[in-house]
Amino acid sequence: MSRAAIVTGGSRGIGRGIVLALANSGYDVVVNYARNADAAQEVGKQVDALGQRAHLVQADIGSRADRERLVEEAVGAFGRIDLLVNNAGVAPDVRADILEAGEESFDRLVEINLKGPYFLTQLVARRMIEQIEAGTLANPKIVIVSSISAYTASVNRGDYCVTKAGLAMAAQLYAARLAEHGINVYEIRPGVIETDMTGAVKERYDDLIFNQGLTPIRRWGQPEDVGKAVVAVATDLLPFSTGQVIDVDGGFHLRTL
Repeated sequence: MSRAAIVTGGSRGIGRGIVLALANSGYDVVVNYARNADAAQEVGKQVDALGQRAHLVQADIGSRADRERLVEEAVGAFGRIDLLVNNAGVAPDVRADILEAGEESFDRLVEINLKGPYFLTQLVARRMIEQIEAGTLANPKIVIVSSISAYTASVNRGDYCVTKAGLAMAAQLYAARLAEHGINVYEIRPGVIETDMTGAVKERYDDLIFNQGLTPIRRWGQPEDVGKAVVAVATDLLPFSTGQVIDVDGGFHLRTL
């Protein structure tokens, strides 16, 4: 029987890269998406072409009812959840200085980027524990995809940074709580990744990466780079690690003189 994963925000960008990497490694995948059904269907076809099963679920991670439905549909489709990848997230609609930014954007980002994955992880962890105790599941894993914004201050998108910093702590909390049940938790921290979300700032980051040395590895990160990190977790290559931060950032986190 194939292992099964849930990937939130799996229809585009980093999420799509994760879905395809997992399918290529023998996972069936629940592809969660918020709005873009066409993109989700295309990813589903690619999973099928790799010889694995895809189950598409439209759900708003910020909604309690949608989170519950996502978990129920995942279990209904595949009978098990071996891996949860909390990837879904949004950026502010407008980058605003923190002295001017309003509460509406803050509330939206907290609901989707932080509250959503925090409580989805709770739901999935409970289901995993039930299946472990029933003897039908072994060594499940949870991944939280955060960002270099967890520790890098961007004063024109403070709401985004705060939610990513919160995710970093959520990963630590769940790693500490779930270890006794044999559930390892990992935080994957992408850097500057080439997706439609970063398309609007491509020219700026081209200069920072290629001319100013923003990252020691002088190229854009790709969704498949993050996908490979998830596969390392998913295929049991880090069995004696939990609460581990995995940087996929071209070396951005290094301090050099």
